Amino acid sequence: MVQVFTIFAFATTGGYSGTTHFNVKCPGAQDVQPVEPVFGYPFRLSAYPYKIPSCNSTPSNVTYLQGDFSSSAEFFVCVGVFGFLYCTATLILYLGYQNVYRQTTRGPIIDLLVTAAFAFLWLVCSSAWGKGLTDVKWATNPEHLVESCKEVCQAGEFPSMGRLNASVIFGFLNLILWAGNCWFIYKETPFHKDPNPPATMEEGGAPGP
Repeated sequence: MVQVFTIFAFATTGGYSGTTHFNVKCPGAQDVQPVEPVFGYPFRLSAYPYKIPSCNSTPSNVTYLQGDFSSSAEFFVCVGVFGFLYCTATLILYLGYQNVYRQTTRGPIIDLLVTAAFAFLWLVCSSAWGKGLTDVKWATNPEHLVESCKEVCQAGEFPSMGRLNASVIFGFLNLILWAGNCWFIYKETPFHKDPNPPATMEEGGAPGP
């Protein structure tokens, strides 16, 4: 379950490509010229140019989307990829080397610490990417883009962000799943075991008459 949601988290972010739309209608002209700025992961928007048609004989104006939100997006994907790799490694360990895992108390303790660290990382990266996604939406909002050419530009369709919205949801679901796993791993550690188990019949001696 954790492995599947981890894949969904980084897969819905990495490789994303979207398009925002607005139209240019020059005074006296009957045709509308569409403008479709394209952007995508890692959301370094200043690297995506687009052309705004000119209403006179001058060449089209080359403009760039504004903003660099690559740090939060790449951090989110990085946590997802490393989380997937750790899930795969522990799955192999649980299925093929269970005796080695339970041979000492060190294995469960390390597993608990790493799982808790990933739960914390999911909290941080999901929050950061949620804020980054909000900024991406604002920077690619057609109504915001047409502010530089209000006289001739008209806002068009908003870019489809459903996939990115899902990535944030998967990020917080991973936080819940990884935090929940900490409890199950904790029960395998010596911290959960009773340090003074009740004496058995042999240990406590024969009962009195």
